[in-house]
Amino acid sequence: MTSQWQYQVRFDVSDFTVAESIRRNSPDPALLSLFDILADHRAAPKCQFDAFAEYVAAAKEHGVENYPLYRWTKATIEDSVKKDKYLKSFTLYVDGQEVYGKEVADALEADLQPLITSGVIKRISKYDTNPANNPQPPDRHRE
Repeated sequence: MTSQWQYQVRFDVSDFTVAESIRRNSPDPALLSLFDILADHRAAPKCQFDAFAEYVAAAKEHGVENYPLYRWTKATIEDSVKKDKYLKSFTLYVDGQEVYGKEVADALEADLQPLITSGVIKRISKYDTNPANNPQPPDRHRE
């Protein structure tokens, strides 16, 4: 049976230098195993902070009324503590898609697991598209 939900894998790193290398797609030798795994899965990392900043820029360009998470996202990238957190957090796109099947997500997650032990990455998270499992922005950031 096929799941009705799609999935997304994210990972965090502990070090800003490592995060910057990933953001610039210029891995140092310590990151080769990460980039090899990503290539095997046709996956590309997208920095969460960059994604949030792009969302805010698009909202400003096309009208914030069309972007329901604009206020929350803008507040997030303007908060220095959250900025530090999201600069070290990456969403994995597979074949250019931000969500994908469970089998794809499970395989990607499994192959990344050894990188936690080796210290290349700090944490792996897997999210689904089920609205019941996804946090909503605080009321103060809703239109």
